[in-house]
Amino acid sequence: MADSNDRVPSVVTDPEDFNAVLEKLNKIDEKIEFVNSEVAQRIGKKVGRDIGILYGAVVGIIIFLLYVLFLAPMLGI
Repeated sequence: MADSNDRVPSVVTDPEDFNAVLEKLNKIDEKIEFVNSEVAQRIGKKVGRDIGILYGAVVGIIIFLLYVLFLAPMLGI
């Protein structure tokens, strides 16, 4: 029943070669993770800057409205 075509192919490698390949893959993985973290950090800085500008504008508008609506009429300006 078992033909020679039904066998599962197998490969035997030298453990030193296998470990060397795994070491190279680990170094590549470290570099990829580092680059991804740097990109994420730059995006975070840009988003934080944009949110800071937005908050500053909102606070400035509120202060301006408070001045125009309440303080200026009291001072007679």
